[in-house]
Amino acid sequence: MDNQTLTKATASFSKLISDEKNREQQLKNQRLSEQRQNTIGILPGDGIGPRLIKQAERVLSELMAPEIENGSFKFEEIEGCTIADRMATGEAVPKEVMPRIRQYSVLLKGPMMTPKSAVSGVKNVESANAFLRRNLDLYAAIRPMSLSEEQDWTFFRENIEGPYLFGSKGIQVDDELAVDMVVQTQSEVRRLAHRAFEYAKSHGKTDVAVVTKANIVKLTDGNFLKVCQEVGKDYPGITVTPYFVDAMAANLHNDDFNKALQVVVLPNLYGDIITDIAAQLTGGLGSAGSANIGDHYAIFEAIHGTAPWLFEHHLEDYADPRSLLRAVSMMLDHIGYVEQAEKLTQSLNAMSNKSDLPNADRQFTTADYVSQLLTLLSKKYATVKR
Repeated sequence: MDNQTLTKATASFSKLISDEKNREQQLKNQRLSEQRQNTIGILPGDGIGPRLIKQAERVLSELMAPEIENGSFKFEEIEGCTIADRMATGEAVPKEVMPRIRQYSVLLKGPMMTPKSAVSGVKNVESANAFLRRNLDLYAAIRPMSLSEEQDWTFFRENIEGPYLFGSKGIQVDDELAVDMVVQTQSEVRRLAHRAFEYAKSHGKTDVAVVTKANIVKLTDGNFLKVCQEVGKDYPGITVTPYFVDAMAANLHNDDFNKALQVVVLPNLYGDIITDIAAQLTGGLGSAGSANIGDHYAIFEAIHGTAPWLFEHHLEDYADPRSLLRAVSMMLDHIGYVEQAEKLTQSLNAMSNKSDLPNADRQFTTADYVSQLLTLLSKKYATVKR
């Protein structure tokens, strides 16, 4: 490797670090935007996102009808953030859209497509999901999942750092060598761990599992485990149990193994993978929602992607809406509408058998599923005057 190539790579790395420290400082110094009161911002997303968001809006309109009527609850769509908009500007989120997003402290988001930069001619645009999490400081991805009435898991995934922080900014040193980076700060891990342990304490949980590969990835994973163990010392009665990520993935389906899990804390990448496996074991990717939580903002979303496979096979009208609808329930609970959230959760639980779900063979669409869900909500859980 010649000196010019090395100097260029070093300069690229230096700029990454400098830009990240500047972003951190801007977050500390930023003033919160004036936010709309009693209003949820909605980002429809890409692929099946707009279709699922439309169904979520039907559910919100029914479930929150009294509040919508008296003006204490509203939802508004935010335009200008589709994949076409993002590709046109070459930005993860167009600059003119971000101030509008900041007007809402709580958002409901459909899945967003991330361009594949390895495809010839496609711009290397950063993931909108990662950009929003980082710039709204949504440091905790919380994903509750239920195996049965007696057993549930709650995953706390670090949501900003890891390989995702510089995911589109790796360094191609020369034709042979490419470098991507894993970033982990102890302050980031500490606030995630505190949130997970506080949840465990308030929900009567006695064990917090910490998932890493600290035996191989000594610094970032090692520090993650060390900080979680340090935080755990402040919570007597709660055990900290370390697991390696490969062992967790291999054994999650095993009842003798998984019955010990209660609250699970993971770095970003491992959290992305393990929660998808867990969702598949508890009813499929359509069966669990996700909350992205920070100190000032929250985004609620499905845990699956834009589902291009459905479009390729002309099945886009048969997408499973449960993941987004469970995110709606989490959102309602987050903003204080606990009764409505519980009604929605119970109705979804009652309509989660395979025979209840959208099915192309039966010509039973996503919209048909939601219509039946609304019927169940209106019959079994009659709206009370609030």
